[in-house]
Amino acid sequence: MPSDRIVERRRVFQQYKADVKERGKPFYPFAMFHDTVMSLVVVAVITGLAIVWKYSTPGDHIGTDPGWLGKLYDDPADPGTINFVPRPDWYFYFLFYLLRIFKWPNSVIIGTIGLPTVLLVLLLLVPFIDIRSERRLLRRPVAIVASVLVVVSMGVLTYKGATAKESLGSELVAKVPGWAKAANFTANKQAVGGAHLFAVSGCLNCHTYQGTGGGFAGAPNLTAEGAKNKGVQFQIDHLKCPACVNPGSPMPSFAGLGEANLKKLASFLEASKGTK
Repeated sequence: MPSDRIVERRRVFQQYKADVKERGKPFYPFAMFHDTVMSLVVVAVITGLAIVWKYSTPGDHIGTDPGWLGKLYDDPADPGTINFVPRPDWYFYFLFYLLRIFKWPNSVIIGTIGLPTVLLVLLLLVPFIDIRSERRLLRRPVAIVASVLVVVSMGVLTYKGATAKESLGSELVAKVPGWAKAANFTANKQAVGGAHLFAVSGCLNCHTYQGTGGGFAGAPNLTAEGAKNKGVQFQIDHLKCPACVNPGSPMPSFAGLGEANLKKLASFLEASKGTK
């Protein structure tokens, strides 16, 4: 004998079929057709806006005037910038702020993958767990409380992520005193200034220094770069045009930092003769 729940579900389904036959239309194919038409309308609008954006712009190269919907191209990225703080799009602010809560390396996976995945799975399971036909909100307190908590928490995290203040490369800058002490250039103000630039200029995205960084295979470890005695001028020339000094080098030019900053960076590299 089928259980009472199965009997009730069959009864509700039969009632639905009878109601549709008497005064309504079934979901398939009518509602699916409407959804398909609206999807095509949305795609057509997006395509039309893209065409207007493309052909209303006078020219197809960097530096041209913006068209009706804005510029076609932005200026190329400057790898030498030291004042850009990357931030996600607004709909990822909640995840951005979760990273500030789970900021320890061993817990980052909890905030980025673990917690959002668990919540998403629970959301997907709700229709299979709560199969009651009751639709009045006051008689579904658990669902209402859960929904309100989700909306409030997402709203708070999004707001906190949007208004969060942070200093550029703060975690890496905090390592500079330790680097200077380990490499014994604490008294060299030029080298210490170069270490700060090194920490905030994205160098550690590729290179490794005293166990930090190293995200690009083949980029050399610079911990003992100064032990090679290449000289400050060589380092400046290399930073200005890496491919000119080392043909085939994939490293971008950092000439945009300016002569004074390049000299600081070069002094830092030459002062880095390994740790004690």
